[in-house]
Amino acid sequence: KYSQELVLVWDKGSFRRFNSYIDDHSFLFTDLARERPKHAFDHFYLAGLKKIHEKYDWKVTLNAFYRNDHDGKTTLSDVPDLWKSEFEDNSDWLKFSFHSYGEFPDRAYLEASAEEVGRDWDLVQREIERFAGKNCFHPPVNSHWANVHPAVAAELIRRGVRYYITTFRPRVMGGPSLADRMKGSNMDAVQKASCSGADRTIPNEALEMHYGFQEEKSFLQKHYAFYDPTLGVFFFGGSLGCANLVPMDQIHGRYLAAEKRAQISGNEIFGIASHEQYTFPCYPNYLPDHLQRIEEMVRCLTEEGGARSIFFEDGLFGNTAWEK
Repeated sequence: KYSQELVLVWDKGSFRRFNSYIDDHSFLFTDLARERPKHAFDHFYLAGLKKIHEKYDWKVTLNAFYRNDHDGKTTLSDVPDLWKSEFEDNSDWLKFSFHSYGEFPDRAYLEASAEEVGRDWDLVQREIERFAGKNCFHPPVNSHWANVHPAVAAELIRRGVRYYITTFRPRVMGGPSLADRMKGSNMDAVQKASCSGADRTIPNEALEMHYGFQEEKSFLQKHYAFYDPTLGVFFFGGSLGCANLVPMDQIHGRYLAAEKRAQISGNEIFGIASHEQYTFPCYPNYLPDHLQRIEEMVRCLTEEGGARSIFFEDGLFGNTAWEK
């Protein structure tokens, strides 16, 4: 016999909304440290993000590495505080958050201690608050690759993480391998494998049930989010996908499929994700249309879906009805 009790969460005054984050930021900070433009938003990347914000009232979190592992030496401490007032003036739509010490190794916190992740978090937060102001920092909804050790998960919760992508459990994830990312890979093949799900397929159904924690996975696929009352954490799985893995001509179809699932479940909460480095020509896997892909995801949700851009951390999945 098996029984189960559920804690229901009331999303009072619910409305259609979506959260956006972009992972792996280090190239931007390296450019700012070396080029020192008169205005931070003169940089092509920040200018591109601001253009999307101004067009769609978009909000986004930039998840940051402390060190740029591609040059092996530039860190957040090298970023001057010349534009602190600019970042503070834009903190209503642009936030920064902790991601990892660096890009490599991929799953740095799968075998880490609470002390190690706490040290790295403090390094990132201290520097962001120094050059961008306290209002520009908030807790992350995912760490680098999102797979974490239980001790790390406990530390993230202690530090204020209330929303997290999919699960704290180790899991199969898509995207190019470490070797492919470092040397440059066939992005057409990478995107094809990602869109088909081939890069996340476990070859044995029984292994899938044990490795994938099928009950949680099934619930997330149907309802996008669930609440764990013992942890006080909301887990989220309703993203349109990573923009760097979805070709431009497939984004609208991805959106329509998400809308169809949402109509069945009643879900009104969505997400957008991507990775910074694909915007930079110096990156081996550079995608010239990366910012356009992000904008198309935003457009689909706002213009066609009537969704509002929010930060999950504001209220309940971006809904502040309970705070009024």
